[in-house]
Amino acid sequence: MLIKIYVIFIDMLRGLAANEHVRIAVLALLAAQILKIFFYYLWHRKINFRVFVQPSGMPSSHTAMVVALTSSVGFINGWSSSIFAVALIFSIVVMYDAAGVRRSAGKQAKVLNLMMEDLFTKKKINEMRLKELLGHTPLEVVCGALLGAFLAFAYHLTYNIV
Repeated sequence: MLIKIYVIFIDMLRGLAANEHVRIAVLALLAAQILKIFFYYLWHRKINFRVFVQPSGMPSSHTAMVVALTSSVGFINGWSSSIFAVALIFSIVVMYDAAGVRRSAGKQAKVLNLMMEDLFTKKKINEMRLKELLGHTPLEVVCGALLGAFLAFAYHLTYNIV
């Protein structure tokens, strides 16, 4: 039984590795995360590798990943296919969440942290701070979308799939 589960798991991993949509989406995610280190250096003049694993920053890795996936699906399955429509709607929801809901939650966290600081600094109570960098600016989302679309186009052009 355990061997059968192992074989199924290995087959699943092989299938994912062979799936060009997954490959380009992961490539876009990694490219965006690496670019975050570069942009952080440009703006702060110091290297911070922690931004590689943080959920915010320039460009939006969430957006780059879903737009690369959506573009790849469009190139392979056609721009009028049902699966492209599903991927497109999925991408729009992710981008809206990245720039809207998560950004608002980050702003609320910042206000709550300031309130806690004002309330407790005199008593010297060190309360846990909420994570403030949750979402993306519209520019970060647009740059993530452009990165994802460009990488998907370049990938499919390279492998003559377009």
